[in-house]
Amino acid sequence: MEISNSTIVITGGSSGLGFEMCQQFIERGNNVITCSRSLEKLEDAKKRLPGLVIYKCDIARELECEDFAEWLRINYPKMNVLINNAAIVNKTYFVEDQFSLEKMNDEFSVNLNAPIRLIKLLYPILIQNQNPKIINITTGLVYVPRVIYPFYNAAKVGLHSFTQVLREQLKQEKKVRIIEVLFPVVDTPWHKGNPPKIAISPQKAVSEMLERISQNQVEIRIAKVKMLYFLFRVAPRFAFQKINSL
Repeated sequence: MEISNSTIVITGGSSGLGFEMCQQFIERGNNVITCSRSLEKLEDAKKRLPGLVIYKCDIARELECEDFAEWLRINYPKMNVLINNAAIVNKTYFVEDQFSLEKMNDEFSVNLNAPIRLIKLLYPILIQNQNPKIINITTGLVYVPRVIYPFYNAAKVGLHSFTQVLREQLKQEKKVRIIEVLFPVVDTPWHKGNPPKIAISPQKAVSEMLERISQNQVEIRIAKVKMLYFLFRVAPRFAFQKINSL
């Protein structure tokens, strides 16, 4: 079922993959709200996409998430889709980096704790509306980790596991659809102007995501993540070496 005429919340939609999601969902006739901790980036996104509704929120902070949820309850009670997209990453070598524990806390707060918290806070709004969906954005690295991303890998694996459990716990209700989208490398500002050659465009990534959602898939492996998953199943050591040679 295609997502249309919906009210969608997308975290981290001020740039990159999240912004492309905002754009394509608005083009399909949806009302889209996004949040980010950077007001400057949010305002720039709204200039480029005037139909976008913006809200400044650092989702790593519990109280700000609670304020955001209350604002949505009052102003957008018809919200029926939550997309947990926002993420941060640090390249680090755990033992050698004196700030590794601080980086761990930052990444787990944004990449794992915040999506779980927002689901809990916004679930009462979602279930009151038609065709509610929770869409968690993860990565092919949940199958095969990259050694330069010790905390990003772990947080996304946690979100992958949580998504599977939540889907199973809610299956009897048959109301909220729980979807996970596992992206490959995408050419976004994430790579600071130096994306790997295998990176696909945000337009292609989001278009495939929307197509697969319309086909009622719930665990969506985008582009080369399908191949990575196959390699992981049949030759895990080879898959690990391959992903870390990029």
